Amino acid sequence: MERKRSRRDRKDGYYLAGLDSMHVMMPFLFGNRTANEAVLGEVLDMTAVDEWLQAKNADSPEFKYTWFHVIAAALAKTIYLRPKMNYFISGHRYYERKKVIVAFNVKRQFADESEEAMAKFVLDPQGAGPVDQVHDYVQSFVHKVRVEDRTEGITGTLDIVKNLPRPLFRLMAWALRKLEYHGLYPDSLAKDDPSYSSVYITNLGSIKMSADYHHLFDWGTNSFFVTIGIRKPRAIYDAQGNVTVHNTIKLGLTIDERIADGYYFAKSLKILRELIAHPELLELPVDTPVEIEG
Repeated sequence: MERKRSRRDRKDGYYLAGLDSMHVMMPFLFGNRTANEAVLGEVLDMTAVDEWLQAKNADSPEFKYTWFHVIAAALAKTIYLRPKMNYFISGHRYYERKKVIVAFNVKRQFADESEEAMAKFVLDPQGAGPVDQVHDYVQSFVHKVRVEDRTEGITGTLDIVKNLPRPLFRLMAWALRKLEYHGLYPDSLAKDDPSYSSVYITNLGSIKMSADYHHLFDWGTNSFFVTIGIRKPRAIYDAQGNVTVHNTIKLGLTIDERIADGYYFAKSLKILRELIAHPELLELPVDTPVEIEG
């Protein structure tokens, strides 16, 4: 359905009018994004994902489907179905992002001196299932940065400006913040900047690290950060108290609490859990509803 346009719309977001007085005042009273972080931890049972991956990779594709593809796709679909998860605050105003964008980093090589390339996946509501979209995007991006050794994303832009004198660099940063405040930040920079995304994911488990928390940034418009920890066997209890050991992964989720209330976040997490418990749902069209109890 076509949105009614507002003169306050941004290139990347729809202005949210008609908010209650508390939400209108929150950006003025409660400080910046980093002062309003809500931190959640979620342990996911990956048993169903393991079974799904075994079937999906049975034909030994050149680029296999992984836990990361499933988690990134589940986050993207959850955000698509739960629009407030795609809200952001800029210039003391609320906006709904026009697209679902998943940002993450890719190591060029697994070595200390290797640089990271910054990737941004844009969900296509009319495209294939979200897990296939994520898989194909990651395959293409990884090939570019690891095989073709191409500089992708904002990395190339940063390489150009990194040697500016400090006073000039500070002046440039001040000017960019002013442009952002008024919704005039250049598309040429925002399109590759991971801080302009619906969710920013860091896959710490891939480098054998684990952390339950990553802060948000006051730069950009990102309101949602997710850390993926190390896969780990954990005891899982059923409704009768019986215990079995399953492969699990822990997500650390940091959210700007001004964009929605706790009930909305909790229901969004239920959808995320349902998608992980039934990963075949991620092969269906993006707008396919997800049924959850309550």
